[in-house]
Amino acid sequence: MKDMIQITLVDRQGETHYLDAPTDMGLNLMELCKANELPVKGTCGGMALCSTCHLYIESNHHLPEATNDEEDMMDQAFFVKENSRLGCQIKLSDDLDGLVVRLAPEDEEF
Repeated sequence: MKDMIQITLVDRQGETHYLDAPTDMGLNLMELCKANELPVKGTCGGMALCSTCHLYIESNHHLPEATNDEEDMMDQAFFVKENSRLGCQIKLSDDLDGLVVRLAPEDEEF
């Protein structure tokens, strides 16, 4: 166990951010984005009750299956794709080293 991984995040303007992420604190991807002051609201606090941490998984990492709550929320989200997930539902772990994600557009942008 190495306790630190790197996540690559592409923001809504296309800028790439390389985030060092601790895996020993129980954080999720939404919390990592907020800690790095990236534009992820996480309005519900990580309960899968909103979609303000919606993002796209762009690498081939194996992730746990989405829960029923996450799937229900994605049914109500904007701009959903096959690779859509809620950042609050992705716990940081060593096997996510090198994960690449892109923030989904917000509804008011269009």
